[in-house]
Amino acid sequence: KTSRLHHPPIDYFDVFKESKEQNFYESQEAIIALCTHLQQLIRTIEDLDENQLKDEFFKLLQISLWGNKCDLSLSGGESSSQNTNVLNSLEDLKPFILLNDMEHLWSLLSNCKKTREKASATRVYIVLDNSGFELVTDLILADFLLSSELATEVHFYGKTIPWFVSDTTIHDFNWLIEQVKHSNHKWMSKCGADWEEYIKMGKWVYHNHIFWTLPHEYCAMPQVAPDLYAELQKAHLILFKGDLNYRKLTGDRKWEFSVPFHQALNGFHPAPLCTIRTLKAEIQVGLQPGQGEQLLASEPSWWTTGKYGIFQYDGPL
Repeated sequence: KTSRLHHPPIDYFDVFKESKEQNFYESQEAIIALCTHLQQLIRTIEDLDENQLKDEFFKLLQISLWGNKCDLSLSGGESSSQNTNVLNSLEDLKPFILLNDMEHLWSLLSNCKKTREKASATRVYIVLDNSGFELVTDLILADFLLSSELATEVHFYGKTIPWFVSDTTIHDFNWLIEQVKHSNHKWMSKCGADWEEYIKMGKWVYHNHIFWTLPHEYCAMPQVAPDLYAELQKAHLILFKGDLNYRKLTGDRKWEFSVPFHQALNGFHPAPLCTIRTLKAEIQVGLQPGQGEQLLASEPSWWTTGKYGIFQYDGPL
């Protein structure tokens, strides 16, 4: 019998590790710009009025949306790094947001903040997509949620095993925070130190669950993974990042474009939820009558190139 030493367990081997790490290193400038923006924002957050706070929230939501644009699966492993400062492109990218339910997210969370009792919690869950640059944009958003007191806890869900190319695992999550913390840029390392602190204090919690890598659509969760469904029911808001989550939320069916999102979720309603996605697969619901057909006529690949994005909300209004 050969000794285990020569055969390390394959289950933790991540064939995508190098390309994920490269994506992070190549995006350094963009990451520094975001960390600097966040740290300056946090320093003045006390002085912001409602509208300013809302504007900043919307900005960071959009950064998290466009962070989803450049994943490794779309680029066939070519460099998908983010080398421009996304903050400067937000205005130019606005016309490409096909569905924009950001207002619902603001009214939900600002309402939670106003009505929250001293000891009670507001929990936002983020079901993660890609590691590397996109994960940084998600962590920046999560930091802002705590700093602005729109949330008191952020819970993250990643994949238990290396999954679609650049999907986040616990290893990627911890590795990235470590890298950010050891950066020689003052604001970047400050972010990393803060993030580590949030984890220590239990304000950020990372969860693993095998369900996310099983073939089921999400409406099967109450039957297949009742424990996970019960956990999600504790959220005040769940953010689902990326294309694959959208496909699983809608059962990857050939829906008509104008079918309501609520209907396409097929009974999956653990808590108010919002999908933050750039379109990379041939599925989209909840559009205005004729909107999808019109796009298709003028731009046949509109729904697969990552050019368009959505914030699509389902929950009480």
